[in-house]
Amino acid sequence: MRCAYYDSGVCRSCTLIETAHDVQVADKQAHLEALLSEAIGERAGGIAWEAPLMSAEQGFRTKAKMVVGGTMDAPTIGILDDAGHGVDLRGCPLYPEPLAASFPVLARFVQVARLEPYDVPARRGELKNVIVTLAPNGELMARLVLRSTEALTRIQKHLPWLLDELPSLAVVTANILPEHKAVVEGEREIVLTERASLAMEMGEVVLHLRPQSFFQTNTAIARELYAQVAGWVDDAAPTTVWDLYCGVGGFALHCLAGGRAVVGVEVSEQAIESARLSAEELGRAGREGADDAVFVAADATAWALAQELVPDVVIVNPPRRGIGAELAGWLEASGAGTVVYSSCNAVTLAKDLAAMPSLRPVRGRLLDMFPHTSHYEAVVLLQRG
Repeated sequence: MRCAYYDSGVCRSCTLIETAHDVQVADKQAHLEALLSEAIGERAGGIAWEAPLMSAEQGFRTKAKMVVGGTMDAPTIGILDDAGHGVDLRGCPLYPEPLAASFPVLARFVQVARLEPYDVPARRGELKNVIVTLAPNGELMARLVLRSTEALTRIQKHLPWLLDELPSLAVVTANILPEHKAVVEGEREIVLTERASLAMEMGEVVLHLRPQSFFQTNTAIARELYAQVAGWVDDAAPTTVWDLYCGVGGFALHCLAGGRAVVGVEVSEQAIESARLSAEELGRAGREGADDAVFVAADATAWALAQELVPDVVIVNPPRRGIGAELAGWLEASGAGTVVYSSCNAVTLAKDLAAMPSLRPVRGRLLDMFPHTSHYEAVVLLQRG
């Protein structure tokens, strides 16, 4: 992939862009296998590795977290330079056309609604970031990250203009981030449209994505990841499945088959609301019986440790920090026959697997979730004994 921003030195976020895509993925596979071999020794030799799942080289990112800089009359949508000034990246080739087409309209909305971009060095202004997500059906969700609610009245006044100019925009929210710190969004979310979620069509399952719910940035690879895990779960033929760190319920809802009961656990209330809505649409919610999905808003570790019964299969999909010693210790001692571990950080994956010596890794796959960077997704199937 060629990128004018990279070639000119304007943006160097894609650190591996000069390396051929297939070489990038081969190097990541070697890195993953080396980490696991170092952490778990000969157990790593028993993994049957499937061929890495390759992403498209460009146009694959379906979620954009863009910093707003410049001025009200000449806003930038992109990143900040080393001095904290806005750098416009509206033409970044990582984004598919329907998503990229929203950037100029959102920039124009800054002018129309008179939204002052936040000046990081001066610590003044209102609009910090725009976060835009593209659904498979072409609909968009735009979140305006603001320092306060000062501009909220103007945003609401001019929102009809934005919706007319960008008909694919289905959800608009204001996220309030008053603190001056290096985070993308705040805790408070104000929904400004009638709809509050995007429908993410993932084959037979439709996942409802609310503003503060986590979802993979590469939807095409996420769809394949869900299918991969569902296939492994089907092979295990369980009657009970737990999906810990379930997010909006992607793994749980894809594993509903064969008369099994599934429980998803996630700390985010918004994500659990989304998962329950998806389950209701599938007719699989709330009965705690076979062919049913129950979703619980709770800390995954605390919830698991409090249960008396142990499921046949446990799926874990933790954040970068991994599952940690406490949950790894519980899984090791639990007697659960099958564990599926999906990870965005192979370092913590390796550490966690080392803490579960009774669970033998038997299958694995690398997913090219983040081309042109050193990051990747990996999924490992573990069986007891």
